[in-house]
Amino acid sequence: MPLVAGIDSSTQSVKIVVRDADTGALIREARAPHPDGTEIDPRLWWEALTTALDGALDGVAAMSVAAQQHGMVVLDEHDAVIRPALLWNDTRSAVDAELLIHELGGEAAWADAVGSVPVASFTVSKIRWLAREEPENAARVARLMLPHDYLTWRLGGAGHEAATDRGDASGTGYWSPQTGEYRQDLVALALGHVPLLPRVCEPGVAIGETASGVLLGPGTGDNMGAALGLNLQPGDVVVSLGTSGTAFACSEFATADAAGFVAGFADATGRFLPLVCTLNAARVLSSTAQLLGVDLEQLGALALSAPVGSEGLTLIPYLDGERTPNLPNARGSLHGISRDNLRPANVARATIEGMLMGLAQAVDALSNCGVHAARILLIGGAAANPAVRAVAATIFTAPVHVPAAGEYVANGAARQAAWVLSGAAEPPVWQVAQSEALAPAEGRHSHAVRSQYERAQEALYDLP
Repeated sequence: MPLVAGIDSSTQSVKIVVRDADTGALIREARAPHPDGTEIDPRLWWEALTTALDGALDGVAAMSVAAQQHGMVVLDEHDAVIRPALLWNDTRSAVDAELLIHELGGEAAWADAVGSVPVASFTVSKIRWLAREEPENAARVARLMLPHDYLTWRLGGAGHEAATDRGDASGTGYWSPQTGEYRQDLVALALGHVPLLPRVCEPGVAIGETASGVLLGPGTGDNMGAALGLNLQPGDVVVSLGTSGTAFACSEFATADAAGFVAGFADATGRFLPLVCTLNAARVLSSTAQLLGVDLEQLGALALSAPVGSEGLTLIPYLDGERTPNLPNARGSLHGISRDNLRPANVARATIEGMLMGLAQAVDALSNCGVHAARILLIGGAAANPAVRAVAATIFTAPVHVPAAGEYVANGAARQAAWVLSGAAEPPVWQVAQSEALAPAEGRHSHAVRSQYERAQEALYDLP
């Protein structure tokens, strides 16, 4: 029975699943925590990974790494880490994104070049920040990588060539899904020079092996890994409620949204993965729960005791600034407060409605690019909350399905490893757990909640 391992190196932790390469049956799991923050020394990811891998690879023939997108990992000519990696949720490079947009000639020029318009999250904005704020460090950059690139490179050992895949490369802001090539001119525009960049590999191809002979897949970004783990098909739109909120879809064509809402990413199979990301998702719920002095289960119970629309109370959930819409310096706000509606139950429901409305607008943005939802797949930690599910049925217009809870990013990495091991033209077909179809909300109230939310957004935009 050949075994494969899939690694999910996320913001909070590293998770490993070992599965049967033929059937996908779970054999064992392991994990280790990551430190909190928006900039992290990548060597700490490596330490966590080696800790989690201890004893986990017995009998494993191939493995792949999926990791958080966009992180800036910079190494010098001796392959030493220059500074902590800036993560996707670090917004200090917002002004640098604006400068890059202007210098290339506007949003449409960027969408045409790489399928996406830079925001603070993207790697290209972060390397411009490095050039502007730390020019001595910028001049030392000899290698530029993403988190999954770095970990795969370390797994390969001394002398291993750095490699990546189409999916994660498409989130840098300097690789084009349309052409399949790096835009080295954009790297030079941002950093001042072009360091060594990882070789972009075709899906399902081994890029090397570890010292112990375990084959290495090219790996991918976390959203691409989740899509592979879910066996995403055209017409499926995933709404993921983790640290960030994402809405992404499998597409047969590349997108280029000059408005900047939809990032025109590639996926891990040779197709495309248009994606909209919000900075604020599950942590909005935990922050409100802390405010109200309850746990997440109690927060959900409070929310379900309030009416749809929270009696006019609306939360704009930009607690950490926002990526979509691009408002990195915004903060959350509570609108429509009156003596009659300022009750814990309404605050709880407004929190869930606000979080989900941001993702409903993300699904609309995908539709505006020609990527329409036949069904919504609701995943992520917050999707387990009964109140989140109930409110989702009132927010989204497409049918909502909730797949069984699972480590879909790690599962996708494991499926890629099985693909590499097989040498086949397509990834193996593994049984995906059946999803629960949520009953449509009676009379659906999405229009009223949406109108309320959009009025509150307009009030925010009108502020000086």
